[in-house]
Amino acid sequence: MSDILGLDHGLSQLSDLAPRGYALGLHIRFATAHIMIQTYDPRWSEIYTENGYMLGDPMIFWGFGNDGHIRWSALDLPDPHRIMEQAASFGLKYGVAIALGPTNSRTIGGFARDDREYTDEEIARIQAIVTQLHQKATPPQELTTAQRMALRLVAKGNRHAEAAALLGISESAFKARLRSARDTLFVRTTAEAVQRAQEYNLL
Repeated sequence: MSDILGLDHGLSQLSDLAPRGYALGLHIRFATAHIMIQTYDPRWSEIYTENGYMLGDPMIFWGFGNDGHIRWSALDLPDPHRIMEQAASFGLKYGVAIALGPTNSRTIGGFARDDREYTDEEIARIQAIVTQLHQKATPPQELTTAQRMALRLVAKGNRHAEAAALLGISESAFKARLRSARDTLFVRTTAEAVQRAQEYNLL
């Protein structure tokens, strides 16, 4: 993802603080994160996804019901699939969960290391960075009229040249509107922009 809102610095800091990786879902709505970053061992990520572990992950369950932070070792929730035990076999032995935001736009993250528990100071740093990223990545409440019209025409199947002609602008100007919409919605492609705008009822 291009660093539209200056998220890269914060994510780089999180990588330093989580030597065994992390997973961070920013503004989770309808079970889908506005932005999802995941740096765990790819083998573990594959197992996690294939088995649909998100639905039974005690860390995620905790994250939807609590604000703040908790060390993984302090989680006292059912784990029938032994997710935490399996994660530890991939180096995710010690960790902390962070959760914040309103119920309809939660940010939840898990951060791991394999050598020791996180210190209170490290947890405070992680929580501060996640809070900042949550604020920076807040989904837009609206698009400009120009952005909305451009995305609507693409959604209807119009090619760029056709859409530009309908709007009475040049094709390059039309592409600039699409690029602006993509930036506003934090996505790479116009197709993703259309989908995201529809999910947020912005069209």
